[in-house]
Amino acid sequence: MPYRFLFVAAENDALADCKAGGMGDVVRDVPREIAARGDEVSVVVPAYGRLHKNGERTAEVEFSFAGVVYTAELFKVVPKKEFPGITHYVLHHPEIKAGQIAHMYHHDPEEPFYNDAVKFAIFCTAVAGAVQQGCFGNLEVIHLHDWHTSLLLFLREFNSDFPELGKIRMVYTIHNLAIQGIRPLRNNPSALETWYPGCVYTLSALQDPRYPDCVNLMALGIRRADAVHTVSPSYMEDILKPSEPPEFIGGEGLEADLVAAREESRLFGILNGCNYKNIRTATRGRLFPNTIQEIFRWLQMEDKKYKADFLAHTGEKVFRFLENPPSFVCTSVARLTEQKFYFFKNTPRVLEGILERLREVDGVYMLLGTGAPEYEDFFRKMSYAFPNFIFTNAQSEDLIDSMYLETDLYLMPSLFEPCGISQMLSMRNGNPCFAHATGGLNDTIRHMETGFLFGGGSYKAKIENMELVFNQVVALFLEDQEQWSKIRKAAEKERFTWGSAVAAYYKELYRLQ
Repeated sequence: MPYRFLFVAAENDALADCKAGGMGDVVRDVPREIAARGDEVSVVVPAYGRLHKNGERTAEVEFSFAGVVYTAELFKVVPKKEFPGITHYVLHHPEIKAGQIAHMYHHDPEEPFYNDAVKFAIFCTAVAGAVQQGCFGNLEVIHLHDWHTSLLLFLREFNSDFPELGKIRMVYTIHNLAIQGIRPLRNNPSALETWYPGCVYTLSALQDPRYPDCVNLMALGIRRADAVHTVSPSYMEDILKPSEPPEFIGGEGLEADLVAAREESRLFGILNGCNYKNIRTATRGRLFPNTIQEIFRWLQMEDKKYKADFLAHTGEKVFRFLENPPSFVCTSVARLTEQKFYFFKNTPRVLEGILERLREVDGVYMLLGTGAPEYEDFFRKMSYAFPNFIFTNAQSEDLIDSMYLETDLYLMPSLFEPCGISQMLSMRNGNPCFAHATGGLNDTIRHMETGFLFGGGSYKAKIENMELVFNQVVALFLEDQEQWSKIRKAAEKERFTWGSAVAAYYKELYRLQ
């Protein structure tokens, strides 16, 4: 008999328009590997008010939430590619709404996680109800991803409405420890005791180590999961130590919980894989035409009107490269956050220096992404100031594929990186990366062999080394094409397979052989 798994997450890139970061890639690819082993996987994510519209309703799920009876609808949906053994679902409820970020997450600067915590609490409770009703069959493993799903562990332990959860092994993957889903325990519409009034719980299972009147949903996952998984070995080692920002990003206040999980033999660092088959393919030579094409499409969309002037500005910059492409192309595709671009925003002269050096060699830096408003604003201002900085402030799968294919150098100046998928996707196309030597980037890039790394023991040293190594990289590209070609070929040969990763999952996380 095949084993049955349920993946519960906020993102799933097997579905169209259901991805903001690397979590979406993992939730797309791991079920495919599990199914290839002959087992069965159901994947469920929130509908965000839109993903259910062409789906098949398979169940109504009733559950108690915030003192009243809620009814959610479970829909089976068609993925971008069908694979035997995998069924994709979305859960719809009117209060599980789309946010501003990737049409999924809300940006709540005044009261962080206020809206997201409510909708993911509803989502988790609905998933628990669906498991209780047998909607996903008899499950051996439920695999949870990041703080958005950790309340299923709370419901398993402290809510008697869902006894079926107690029979199932629950695994918890940390994709980004810095985003923890911290909310008040009580006296707030978005608080634990508002969602589950009268529920008797153990405070130590939930309490934030810094704010005793708050629940930390990331900590809940670490403390109560049967196995805790980080997405690279180096990142696991990093988060066992306290953070000292910006020099070092470690356990982000949860290092004691992580050390305890390791001592209990529940913490595992397993490197993510990369998809080397069943991939979307781009056509070479289409990078700049695809950019123009997407900009024209966005300019016709009502929700892009507020940035129409900037999109037109970007189009004007790109247009001149249709007939005269640059000699050296650097790219980045990422959510615009402190994690990804702290070095640039905190020390703008670094980005300015990179752009000036690229100008000297007829080079450009292309950045695609959306994210935190202050980061979007910073990059828009830099775009107006530098003709060779092409900032595409939107999302497009077609354009992303072209950027990974046609870059000469992929930039990942991440302050920290649990694993990273972008470097693997760029290397898959034979394009080396320039990256901060941290977390999963350290595990996947070999300096001067498959790419280029910068580091340092202090923030000042990191900035100096970033500038130094970037200039060395440009010089290598210009002066030693033979060595550059060797690095490109070595990058293209690297393989970080999901087969080996999932084999480790079965042994260490799932305890299934």
